[in-house]
Amino acid sequence: MKVLVIEDDPTVGAFVKRGLEEQRYGVDLVTDGETGEALAAQGAYDVVVLDMRLPGKSGFEVLRGLRARGIDRPVLVLTAQDAVDAKVSALRAGADDYVTKPFAFEELLARLEAVARRPRAIARPVLEVADLRLDVESREVTRAGERIELTPKEFAVLEYLMRHAGRVMSRTLITEYAWGYHFDPGTNIVDVVITHLRKKVDARHEHKLITTVRGVGYVLKP
Repeated sequence: MKVLVIEDDPTVGAFVKRGLEEQRYGVDLVTDGETGEALAAQGAYDVVVLDMRLPGKSGFEVLRGLRARGIDRPVLVLTAQDAVDAKVSALRAGADDYVTKPFAFEELLARLEAVARRPRAIARPVLEVADLRLDVESREVTRAGERIELTPKEFAVLEYLMRHAGRVMSRTLITEYAWGYHFDPGTNIVDVVITHLRKKVDARHEHKLITTVRGVGYVLKP
């Protein structure tokens, strides 16, 4: 099994790499988020071990970016934060499991082996709701065959709503997915992005897909 370790702490990184190599795993170690995401996206690894606090691009951003691209390799998160909301945010962003620092190597190894054994669902590279189509890989969005230009955040929010079409998604969940758990929950940024999406996705169509559920959040209805 080949493992990619994305960890900027040289002591922790070397510790994990050495321990896995002693178990006869092939291990590559990188120390920043951008390089780690680029390597993980190539699909050459069976499991990714991902630190949350990385220079340049955070582990949360790396995780969200991989899942947005349709990369379904198991990701085991390493986090120094033991707060429930941090763990929940990582799992909702697509992590398969997490280990809290400091950790025993035996636990890390057992959890890594467990996530590697799980059957992986085939990721859907193209999402379709009614006549709205979103291609995760090319990042192209069309409605009724007409292309729609979106900003990265607009794309992330629309993708999240499409993956949960028919379900009401709260502002908190949308914020966690598109901006990360550390983002100020009191901001109205989600409402602003939804307003922009409505103008681009729904404005010229009789059938409106994006619906507000007052006091709760938003739902994309076919």
